[in-house]
Amino acid sequence: MSIILTGDRPTGPLHLGHYVGSLQQRVSLQQDHDQFIIIADLQALTDNADNPQKVRANITEVTLDYLAAGIDPDKSTIFIQSLVPELAELTMYYLNLVTVARLQRNPTVKDEIKQKGFGDSLPAGFFVYPVSQAADITAFKADLVPVGDDQIPMIEQTVEIVRRFNRTYRADVLVEPKAMLADVSRLPGTDGSGKMSKSLGNFIALKDSADEVRAKVKGMYTDPNHLRVEDPGKIEGNPVFAYLDAFDPNQAEVAELKEQYQAGGLGDVKIKERLTNVLLAVLDPIRERRERLAQDMGTIEDILQRGTRKAQTVAAQTLVEVRQAMQIDYFKN
Repeated sequence: MSIILTGDRPTGPLHLGHYVGSLQQRVSLQQDHDQFIIIADLQALTDNADNPQKVRANITEVTLDYLAAGIDPDKSTIFIQSLVPELAELTMYYLNLVTVARLQRNPTVKDEIKQKGFGDSLPAGFFVYPVSQAADITAFKADLVPVGDDQIPMIEQTVEIVRRFNRTYRADVLVEPKAMLADVSRLPGTDGSGKMSKSLGNFIALKDSADEVRAKVKGMYTDPNHLRVEDPGKIEGNPVFAYLDAFDPNQAEVAELKEQYQAGGLGDVKIKERLTNVLLAVLDPIRERRERLAQDMGTIEDILQRGTRKAQTVAAQTLVEVRQAMQIDYFKN
């Protein structure tokens, strides 16, 4: 049985990019694997330090999304990062094994720093959050981590930290993780940009109402040169077709629609109507389950407390082994 570590930052509701990128995998993997799902509030605070209430509120929102999408709390351990202090301690130890130059070369962090426009106001916590992720993964000795392709550099950096630690302290304590990519590792934003993102506002949330889904699909970017129905259109870079590829169960018909669109004779209105129906078939059951779950917030809190207690127990044992390897277990009882 493999150990899985996965999770999300609670900065907003989960969206379709999360769903195809890893959430579907998590639902499947929980049947045969020991899965830990982290609600990474500490990492969310690295660029929301002045708005902790936003992070706090979204812990519940993300948990509801997990459960509504099919995560079973009896099979997967859902926990809150900040309530497992062992993770922060491991992060501090790992920071001594990573250079500033190496962190500066991390392409994912470089892209996110540019996207957020930090400039000279880059928070140190945000800069080193790949090390925090390494602590999250290694604390549970996870050997598989479901990620999008943009997160592969994070796994690579974790592997480097694991090797450096085990080599430096001549110990076989930490486990090297492997990235597990979904069939659709990245879903473009509704505006046609490279990635669906909460910060860019180009997403369809799992909890969006039917009317919100219709409106967002109606406003989706398509081929700007496809002005008339009879005009040939491009499917490359067209998010409507990317979403149909990801969600439409009838891929044979999707292939026919692509041919018709490229040849001319198929309008954007028709393909958007199809996409709307496809997405509602996926999202309506999730939204309905979510609304039912939200009626019993006591159960949600109990799930988080129970999962966090289990996560802390596991992380504490790893920390004992780490401190022993580093010879800083000063008082042995």
